[in-house]
Amino acid sequence: MKTEDLKEQGLTDEQIQYVMKEYGKDVKKLQKDNETLTADRDNWKSKAETAEETLKGFDGIDPEQIQKDLKEWQKKAEDAEKDYKEKLYERDFADALGKEFETIKFSSEAAKKQIMNDVKAAGLKLHDGKILGLNDLIAQMKESDASAFVDENADKAKAGAARFTTPKTGAGAGAVGHVSMTELMRMKNENPNLDISSYIQGKNE
Repeated sequence: MKTEDLKEQGLTDEQIQYVMKEYGKDVKKLQKDNETLTADRDNWKSKAETAEETLKGFDGIDPEQIQKDLKEWQKKAEDAEKDYKEKLYERDFADALGKEFETIKFSSEAAKKQIMNDVKAAGLKLHDGKILGLNDLIAQMKESDASAFVDENADKAKAGAARFTTPKTGAGAGAVGHVSMTELMRMKNENPNLDISSYIQGKNE
């Protein structure tokens, strides 16, 4: 649209300016709309081309086989994660068990190994670094298989008894006089299983 054409139509300069101004607005709007449509066209064209390339990549591939392979890989990933967690738990359980066993005396390494295997097979659970129910299980094992453990009270009693010679009657009885009643009571307190009757008899003879 030209101003000359409007003048030929008999419009005044003021009318011509108004018409040209409004015309300019419409032109700008149309240009903007056209740019938007062009951008949308290019965007959809790009998506179409990408989809076409993707579809070409599936040429000759069975969709059912793809789904089957996908499920197999998902299963492998789940199994790998499960195996990792199990091995991590076993390591932590073994560390906690080894720490607890440091406070227990066994009659032999073979006995310790057997008790450790029995504990693992018992299905006890590890929680916050502690094995739940371990103390109760060990107490039961000490009752059912006492030979696997060292009886510390019995050892103390033997050690205490070894410090003294069983008193004899007659000439040898005088040796008992070196052991006072106070000493005998202390020995008994330290070693509840110690038999002090022979010492008492020796003192009375």
